[in-house]
Amino acid sequence: MACKKLYTYPDNFRAYKALIAAKYSGVNLPVADDFVFGETNKKPDFLKKFPSGKVPALELVDGTCLNESNAIAYFVSNDQLKGKDALTKAQVLQWMNFADFEILPAASTLVYSALGAMQANKQTADRAKDDLGKALKVLNDYLLSRTFLVGERVTLADIAVCCTLLNAYRYVLEPNMRNKYGNVNRWFVTVVNQPDVKAVIGGVEMCPAGGAKPAAAPTPAAKDNKKADKKAAKAEKPKAEKKAKEPENDDMLDEPKPEKSKDPFAEMPKGTFDMDDFKRFYSNNDEVKSVPYFWEKFDPAHYSIWRCDYKYADELTMVFMSCNLIGGMFQRLEKLRKNAFASVCLFGENNNSTISGIWVWKGQGLAFELSEDWQIDYPSYDWKKLDPASEETKKLVDQYFKWEGTDLEGRKFNQGKIFK
Repeated sequence: MACKKLYTYPDNFRAYKALIAAKYSGVNLPVADDFVFGETNKKPDFLKKFPSGKVPALELVDGTCLNESNAIAYFVSNDQLKGKDALTKAQVLQWMNFADFEILPAASTLVYSALGAMQANKQTADRAKDDLGKALKVLNDYLLSRTFLVGERVTLADIAVCCTLLNAYRYVLEPNMRNKYGNVNRWFVTVVNQPDVKAVIGGVEMCPAGGAKPAAAPTPAAKDNKKADKKAAKAEKPKAEKKAKEPENDDMLDEPKPEKSKDPFAEMPKGTFDMDDFKRFYSNNDEVKSVPYFWEKFDPAHYSIWRCDYKYADELTMVFMSCNLIGGMFQRLEKLRKNAFASVCLFGENNNSTISGIWVWKGQGLAFELSEDWQIDYPSYDWKKLDPASEETKKLVDQYFKWEGTDLEGRKFNQGKIFK
């Protein structure tokens, strides 16, 4: 099928996967030059085609629409990139999943922090550095005797992992950090200098000593737009003013984001529920005390309770990867912590699991819609507002705060994570 239009914003590392794959495969993949992030993707006609409102998004000539960067990249790839037999196809998918679940959460946290898009505390930053280091060591050991990840030529595995690491190499991996991973560095430099890769991403400047942030290389595959969204405009302004520590683009994010944003909860009434007080009590007491304490203090007029259920449970495989999915979401919601609490649980076992959680936050609406900074993961979940006066809600809060019971399909509680 012929591709009609790829919707994305400039220098989107996710879109790079599809654009590079198309280059290798000889597929014409036109980029929409009239797309304005924050405007086009909120219009009814766009949302009718792509209900999540996320980019990159691909429209085919026959009207078929595709979401999610990996799916789009896979669609435009030739057999060499996808794998020529069942085993190599599985190996390619293995490394694409590795990029999304093992590299991206940690790399995103560090890049967000480096670009000023989030303020990670020391504990979060140290954990992200440790997680990224573990992923890079896995890659480094694997690449000791290999030029590429699957076979002897570039595949979609190399493209996906390279694009996911792109901004870490640009903004985070200073020489003293990346020198530990010589095999990964050699592989990364090899991939980014392949003609079809370089034609899309341009030259790549490695993060220099001291952590100074080089300007992001513009992509020749996506045209600049004078009507660029407000976030991109704010990201470009510091460059014009030559503020050394503020980069032009925030490319590791699903969407371009300004360095500073107004607290969306600032204008809401304070209410009587002290979120910090409850978090301390929950941390220092058993649930037999902390659950009643929650109901004693909860203010339903100014706070709300929500249940989330992961939409794609049939795609979950290994338990540790599912837990990384939860942890990655928590890391990307750092700025929400002050006004929210959650207990998110994994039910089931390897290849038969689901993710579900109970969230409490300030206000009566869906908190993620208050800020685009928080909208990376939430479309992957179904959200239901719960009635705090109902017995059903009280039973759910009791179950999820205590980490016990089963999900709707009878899967037993496996493990959980607390957002506090």
